Amino acid sequence: MSQQLSRRINSLPVSQTLAMAAKARELKEQGKDIISLSLGEPDFNTPDFIKDAAIQAINDNYNSYSPVNGYADLREAICRKFKRDNNLNYTANQVVVSTGAKQSIANLVMVLLNPGDEVLLPAPYWVSYSALTILAEAKYIEIPSSIETNFKITPEQLEAAITPKTKMIFFNSPNNPSGTVYTEEEFRALAKVLEKYPNIYILSDEIYEHINYGTPNFSFAAIESLYDRTITVNGVAKAFAMTGWRIGYIGAPEWIAKACNKMQGQITSGANCIAQRATITAIEAPVSKIQYMVDEFETRRDLMIDLLSKIEGIKTNVPEGAFYIFPDVSYYFGKTIKGKVIKDASDFSMLLLEEANVATVTGDAFGAPDCIRISYAASQENLIEAVKRIAEVLA
Repeated sequence: MSQQLSRRINSLPVSQTLAMAAKARELKEQGKDIISLSLGEPDFNTPDFIKDAAIQAINDNYNSYSPVNGYADLREAICRKFKRDNNLNYTANQVVVSTGAKQSIANLVMVLLNPGDEVLLPAPYWVSYSALTILAEAKYIEIPSSIETNFKITPEQLEAAITPKTKMIFFNSPNNPSGTVYTEEEFRALAKVLEKYPNIYILSDEIYEHINYGTPNFSFAAIESLYDRTITVNGVAKAFAMTGWRIGYIGAPEWIAKACNKMQGQITSGANCIAQRATITAIEAPVSKIQYMVDEFETRRDLMIDLLSKIEGIKTNVPEGAFYIFPDVSYYFGKTIKGKVIKDASDFSMLLLEEANVATVTGDAFGAPDCIRISYAASQENLIEAVKRIAEVLA
């Protein structure tokens, strides 16, 4: 019956991360001992001080519709957070709170893009960037990178990709799926190019800002010449282990924030009232209160690099943030393993699921067909066992 559906939904790809997670759950239900390293979800519980704030909000009878763009005191708290952590000056009228950062991004593409506009995606990129661009009937242009360049693009590549139809570029640092972190100097070099093109808007996705291992996070909107064209996207899912709470937000030029508010008012209205109250407590707390999670992620990163480096043909860099490792596995393309011909990263990822009982995600979904994404947001015990299984299959 797909011919009865809209062209819009028929053109929209399925999220590969969610599809692999569903496949892993299905195999688990069949009794398979699956280690799932596919989802970008911290394995920590939400900190107690945040849960306590949610309980207090329930007891305080926060149970009515919230303002579409978020409670005023939450938006004020977000402004203080932007100033404290990112040296960005936003007013509450420039902030919109949404049901997760994914909705924040969806709002932005729907209010800024027209059919035929082009969006530049430095690859690798998060899977939903391309899908949401398609949903807005625009076209995405990949700017490729590789493990040899630490998955970073150059100003020359950026300049070459710009056309008269370019309307937006997405930056994501620390990056999902590669863990790459752009330095201030690198962002300023890219900004020099964008300064020449006043009709291009910059979406800076900083959802992993606190999960970094040494390279300070730099917000693109801190570049004064591009502040009025940059939208900063963030949320509490990753750093605060609040994925299911579904709170994201933007800081943007006020006219863009108003447009997002208008769009959201017709789609979901305001975000969950209890989660919003808890978010005030989360973002106003000292960042040091979540450092224990960051430290553990760094330990796991080092563990994964060490373990994977011992497997022939798997090439890794050193991710500087987030909780993913993005190895190049192209060494195995064309080889036959366990009776299966490995043509590409999708075949390789499926081999690991079916033969090693380890769920990963193909790099094809992220615009990097030589790689797979492995989430190390799992216990060290599971990580060690997962790599052991992978090594045995590839041997």
